[in-house]
Amino acid sequence: MLAAPVTIAGGLTGCTEEAGTPEKGRIELSVFWWGGQKRAELTGQALQLYSELNPEVRFKVTWQGNTGYYDRLATQAAGGNIPDLFQIDDNYLTEYAEREILLDLTRDVQQNRLDLRGLPRSLVQYGQVDGQTVAVAAASNTAAMVYNRALVRRLGLPAPTIGMSYPELIDWAADLTRRSDGQVAGTMDPAADQKALWHWLRSQNKEFYQGRQLGFTTADLTGWFDLWQEARVRRATPGAAVVQRANSTDVTRQLVVTGKAATSFMWSNQLPELQKYTRDELDLVSYPGDPAAQWARASMYWAGFRGTRHPELVVDVLNFLTNNVEVGRVLGTERGLNANLSVRRLVQETLTDPAMQRSAAFEVGMTDRFGGAPPPPPRGHAKVRALLVTAAEATQQGRLTSRAAATSFLRQADAALSS
Repeated sequence: MLAAPVTIAGGLTGCTEEAGTPEKGRIELSVFWWGGQKRAELTGQALQLYSELNPEVRFKVTWQGNTGYYDRLATQAAGGNIPDLFQIDDNYLTEYAEREILLDLTRDVQQNRLDLRGLPRSLVQYGQVDGQTVAVAAASNTAAMVYNRALVRRLGLPAPTIGMSYPELIDWAADLTRRSDGQVAGTMDPAADQKALWHWLRSQNKEFYQGRQLGFTTADLTGWFDLWQEARVRRATPGAAVVQRANSTDVTRQLVVTGKAATSFMWSNQLPELQKYTRDELDLVSYPGDPAAQWARASMYWAGFRGTRHPELVVDVLNFLTNNVEVGRVLGTERGLNANLSVRRLVQETLTDPAMQRSAAFEVGMTDRFGGAPPPPPRGHAKVRALLVTAAEATQQGRLTSRAAATSFLRQADAALSS
């Protein structure tokens, strides 16, 4: 058990489990992540399992919601007091690696002190920056188009399929809009969705990034915006005001649950949460295009602080969280599917929620279809994502032509990546 009782103190900005002053001979590791109460409870249980096997180790954990998480992490980094172990995603992985904040795990992986042999190779690669392993996937997740299966059946339409092209999706969506007498649009307009654009580019043997620069041209982005302009003209998508409300990551605003569209471009592990907000049965299919354009992505990572006083212990905890079967059972699918394929199969057998079962089955079924992983995005990616939303919304609202919006985006994105 943990060396001291855990007391949870909550507030609007987050929660902390106070571990007290470590007793002589004991080691305290600080751990920080974003998430909700459920994630806090499950992660605390997983860390407690480690302490049961290693009574000399206790954990001081801090967690909060996603909003403000990176502001807090940046403040900690500026003061040189980042927690020993913390959660990070691909928006900031490269930046923190280049600032030499992340613990280099390369040698530990090579010598199997951190055993990543049970992970898909592309998932291991997606934790590497400049050839060095700097983070480990806390879970795996796959971009997925969530669709209203019950509605599709009521309207007598075939379900969307893996490998259908974007023009085929738009034809299907326009047909659905007609069959519903305009009450429901066929698809969300994902022009502002960075992951959708990235997959579309990869279907054409291009990448979102080449090193620290964009990997596509103004003409490419113009083509992407034009594709969705045509979809809007054909009423395959809703109007701009409806779409803009769904451009956020808030699951309660997604059009597949508000009834404004039959599909939303999401992450596979979000299906159970989305299902809570609609009585219609939802299901998953891959994004349009070649499924090999997708790859095993880390929903988020665990990373260690380069300045930790206990690097070997941090590595051992990382190895435990990654490979221990009981940890896998405790964490379930809260962060996504377990990164370790063997543990994932065992966890999948214990799932009882139908939406979770569909989510897990989809992810497992896609694994053999994945292509190679690109490097994690470069520093400035978070700003680039925000710029894409601004540019796409300008086209959705008719304020800019596709080419003008694309030109403006590339100019600003180049500046963000070079700053």
